[in-house]
Amino acid sequence: MSDALEAIVTPIPGPRSLELAAALARTETRGVTYLGRDFPVFWESASGALVTDVDGNRYLDCTAAFGVATTGHANAAVARAIAEQAARLPHGMGDVHPTGVRTRLLSRLAALAPVDEPKIFLCSSGSETIDFALKSASLAVGEPKALAFAGGYHGLGYGALEVCGIAKFRDPWRAQLRGTTTFAPFPDARHPKALDRSLDAVGKALKKDSAIGAVIVEPIQGRAGVIVPPDGFLRGLRELCTRYGVLLILDEIYTGLGRTGTLFACEREAVRPDILCLGKALGGGFPISATVLCGEVASAWQPSTGEALHTSTYLGNPMGCAAALANLDEIERCDIARVARAREPAIAAAFQALVRQHPAIVDVRGRGMLWAIEFAEASYATACVVQSLARGLMLLQSGLGGEAVTFAPPPVITDAQLARALDLLGEVVCDPVPA
Repeated sequence: MSDALEAIVTPIPGPRSLELAAALARTETRGVTYLGRDFPVFWESASGALVTDVDGNRYLDCTAAFGVATTGHANAAVARAIAEQAARLPHGMGDVHPTGVRTRLLSRLAALAPVDEPKIFLCSSGSETIDFALKSASLAVGEPKALAFAGGYHGLGYGALEVCGIAKFRDPWRAQLRGTTTFAPFPDARHPKALDRSLDAVGKALKKDSAIGAVIVEPIQGRAGVIVPPDGFLRGLRELCTRYGVLLILDEIYTGLGRTGTLFACEREAVRPDILCLGKALGGGFPISATVLCGEVASAWQPSTGEALHTSTYLGNPMGCAAALANLDEIERCDIARVARAREPAIAAAFQALVRQHPAIVDVRGRGMLWAIEFAEASYATACVVQSLARGLMLLQSGLGGEAVTFAPPPVITDAQLARALDLLGEVVCDPVPA
């Protein structure tokens, strides 16, 4: 892989990006893409950890495109698998006439997933996996309610919104939601008693309301700003769910497939969920996701009599299945989990140094190749993202109030590129950042 670094050749955004921004504003529905004077740039191509925009500016991508590009942008093996499948069979008939490539992917995922007697449903997006997980849980235990966590993000479909713990996403549609989800505090490792308070709240809720049939949780909260819970949190949830006969749903759409230093984040605590949701990195850029059910939960779905109760036109799309199979090969070949784990100390040291350089940084945290810097105010995080972009470094703003910056490069980023990305971040943090 090339050790090429960033190269900025125009003002950011460049003239072509500005032209496209004006065109997008005329044609795209409002409320989707933020268009400002100094943000965004429009992508033209990408390779490995590098992104090139329509003006020829090159960036070090430390977002991995929302965590998708685990094996690098435009991974050659994945691109080849998609192209070959597209030439042979780009689309099948989902639940009517299955394909061989879909069967091969299901077998591969079943062998990898830390779930007992796994059965798998393929989707196209993370939000869809949550919908299927919640439907499956309700069928399996006969109880319609769920327990989720404040700050939790599981997508923006109606099923996912029902268990979303971020008010700004729920509030506009609150009247259309069932409103039957109980929310517990997610433990912040910075607070010594947070773990006990969180598990105590979960235990009390499950004891009080027997209609709660499932607990849904991210092993590390991503959209909330990479909130890493204390060790023992997932084990504690598993024990409580087992005690009260409640299903444990782990949303590993962001953390799954190596980014946090183990293939699945739950493996750090040897926790086996009843339902596991996967997405983002699975297809290496092709939209495909999966819900993995344990055998007992899966048995709640009755065999099809010719009309599936939950399906989609693009169920198990052959190109997506081929992409996922190739990408799983690449995850194994590149030893993504080991690489992410090995790079954690260097990233941690660099981030700790940033705390000493900028008084507005209140916390740095992360695991593997998923990290965040939390600022005292959102304006600092906004300035950090914008100023980094102008220097050739792509970052993602996060946090419940936009107060954090997520640093999640493709684990295949080269040593030289990672060092340069950390240097650029340090330069931005050392500059006066407007409040």
